Amino acid sequence: MNTSPNLAGKAALVTGASRGIGAAIARRLAADGAAVAITYSSSPEKAAEVVKEIEAAGGRAIAIQADASDAGAVRAAVGKAAADLGRLDILVNNAGVAIMAPLPELSEADFERTFAINVKALFVASQEAAKHLPEGGRIIHIGSVNSDSAPFPGLTAYSMSKAAVAGMTRAMARDLGPRGITVNNIQPGPVDTDMNPASGPFADTLRGLMALGRYGRADEVAGLVSFLAGSDGGYVTGANLKIDGGFDV
Repeated sequence: MNTSPNLAGKAALVTGASRGIGAAIARRLAADGAAVAITYSSSPEKAAEVVKEIEAAGGRAIAIQADASDAGAVRAAVGKAAADLGRLDILVNNAGVAIMAPLPELSEADFERTFAINVKALFVASQEAAKHLPEGGRIIHIGSVNSDSAPFPGLTAYSMSKAAVAGMTRAMARDLGPRGITVNNIQPGPVDTDMNPASGPFADTLRGLMALGRYGRADEVAGLVSFLAGSDGGYVTGANLKIDGGFDV
């Protein structure tokens, strides 16, 4: 029986992983045996805490400062992760922003920032990672159920950006498939984090839209990332996978 961790000997980069879903993903990949680099924008203390947790559990982790709205910083972070870890096998594009406003109030600056972080950063990171990923490499985007569902007003820019991620996933999978690299998109519904707490002002409304009637947990999303990153997920590519508790079914 093979008792070694599923990702032993692998190296992963998780963007926007100083808290919430990203931090849970980083911890899970490290627990699975991968060396992990995380990026953060403005929370060095929180990023350091994630690194410390992983190291305390016997894993290897580093933190890299990179503003997801700065394409040059994103590209440099991918290169640094590959250099410092000695390789790069897995990229998880988790960094994102949710700017919500009714269409008449949505500024061009808000629109541009949404796409810089939610779309362009994913493109740039994936393009740079493709220089390093070996056969069997993985690119995993963290999108949103709102790519094809807008159950309340104010989601124009956000939903559009996440729909772009879904389309990009299919096209990237086609481009990188001949190299044995998979590309998939995980689309969470409401997940209990500090940005969208299960006790928040909209929580009851959101719970009413879900078949399971509860918020998801960050570790549940991390579990799906783990599956796609490991050997069992090797025949899944170009997929947009909802993990949403039956959101608006």
